[in-house]
Amino acid sequence: MTRPLILAAVLGAIAAPAFGQTAVPFTLDWRFEGPSAPYFLAIDNGYFAAEGMTVDIAPGQGSLDAIPKVATGAFPIGFADMASLIKFIDQNPDAPVTAVMMMYDVPAFAVIGRISQGVSTPADLQGRVLGAPPPDGAWAQFPVFAAAQGLDLSQITVEPVGFPTREPMLAAGEVDAVTGFSFTSYLSTIRLGVPAEDLSVMLMADYGVALYGNAIIVNTDWAAAHPDLVTGFLRAVAHGVRDAAADPSAGVAAIAQRNPALDSDLEVARLTMALHDNILTPWVMENGLGNIDAARLATSLDQIAMSYSFAHTPDPARYFTDAYLPDDGSLSMQ
Repeated sequence: MTRPLILAAVLGAIAAPAFGQTAVPFTLDWRFEGPSAPYFLAIDNGYFAAEGMTVDIAPGQGSLDAIPKVATGAFPIGFADMASLIKFIDQNPDAPVTAVMMMYDVPAFAVIGRISQGVSTPADLQGRVLGAPPPDGAWAQFPVFAAAQGLDLSQITVEPVGFPTREPMLAAGEVDAVTGFSFTSYLSTIRLGVPAEDLSVMLMADYGVALYGNAIIVNTDWAAAHPDLVTGFLRAVAHGVRDAAADPSAGVAAIAQRNPALDSDLEVARLTMALHDNILTPWVMENGLGNIDAARLATSLDQIAMSYSFAHTPDPARYFTDAYLPDDGSLSMQ
């Protein structure tokens, strides 16, 4: 074999998935940060490979970003906000997308306020400026939070902000509060020099919001053709969650391999916060990772309807299915 042919063969072997492995692209909702550690650990610790797949992870641009990517088939699997998925399906009833594994049993949706600027409680938002990125999942659920707290939205000045400017504007006092994920906006604002004691973190779940958070979603056409791959993917993720909980520093180290500029200490704190507050909740510790409570989902649909007019009668079975969850005990977090 000539040198060019040898080189081509070597490069082809590097680029191609391992023999018998299926390439499964996966899109996140956001950047490669601490809470994404379980997915990278599932790669590095061989869990995806053991399920017959190679997984390439792409960053996202907000909680709403992954839904159309998966619905159009650009990605077979993604990570997205459940309430936003429900609205998307209502507006696009034939879209081949649904949730198959709940990851954030308690959503990270939060309002983060500056206490020095008078924002300590939900009622304090009235008469003040709230910074909110339009594609933000927390902002999408803010009307539910406001309705649960009896807030008058006409008394709140909403300033549309970009994701890169959200925390800097809060730190600079240009807005009095922002919507965001608790483990993102809180820690990022502290990193900008705002003392922790000057920040109020209002987790919407603590203020009457029964919504679920982010879930793994699939393109249903692809899932129907590859059911074993979907189940294997979810099993691998569960192993990754367990490894991240056992050693958050190792989880962040897996991300740092892909992003050397990562602030590892910050991301360990972010991952630890997400695991404690959102992923490994008391309900998950008792019932296992990934499934949902039907009564709570029904309540969440009622809450969404407080500020959103459904075009079609809500059908819980259309938004989430447990059909692909592994039943071999791998979801237990005990």
